[in-house]
Amino acid sequence: MRDRRPIVAIDGPAGAGKSTVTKRVARALNYTQVDTGALYRALAWVCGERGVSWDDGDAVARVARDLAAPGVVKMSVAQDQTRVFVHERDVSDEIRTRHVAHGASIVSQIPKVREHLLDIQRALGARGGVVLEGRDIGTVVFPDAEAKFYLTATAEVRAARRQGELAQKGEPPELADILAEVKERDLRDTMRPIAPLTQAPDAIVVDSSRMNIDQVVDFIVSHVRSLEG
Repeated sequence: MRDRRPIVAIDGPAGAGKSTVTKRVARALNYTQVDTGALYRALAWVCGERGVSWDDGDAVARVARDLAAPGVVKMSVAQDQTRVFVHERDVSDEIRTRHVAHGASIVSQIPKVREHLLDIQRALGARGGVVLEGRDIGTVVFPDAEAKFYLTATAEVRAARRQGELAQKGEPPELADILAEVKERDLRDTMRPIAPLTQAPDAIVVDSSRMNIDQVVDFIVSHVRSLEG
């Protein structure tokens, strides 16, 4: 029997379904879910509230340092939804807009920002029995994670999914616009100099283009359970 349960890292591009898959995998395994992307969204949102430009690296880094203080940012799961709190305020809905998502992609490229938030992520997952999703979990945050997956899908499939999500929120943009945003974000995330989006050499690729959520979750859960044994 293992001394501790595995760390599960799920990386991949925006719109591949990482958040939904991570929640369901964590629930199926009775693991803790750590939504790392929400940390960067929360930072972008706080910068907006404070009037700090996302392009001002030094100022954004100072905000990130503040958020990295113990107890400032908290996460919990309620009704299968990850709730994010900043200074006890629930900002879960505010950080899920297109505007904040764009900001998160920008601030995540700042080296000092990643340094401040890296310690939070590692502290949350150090004991194992966790599922983390992001773009550099298996390569930077937990390069020694026992279970690594690279969840992806074609840009067209991811754009269509994103359009459906926004339509439910009353923001039905044109598919062509969303597709352009997806491709732009992929380029920005893969080309950034610090912790770029990349597949870990030992990660298992899961292409969800023609798989439903149940199939993806079952595949990952089965693999992790084989490691537990």
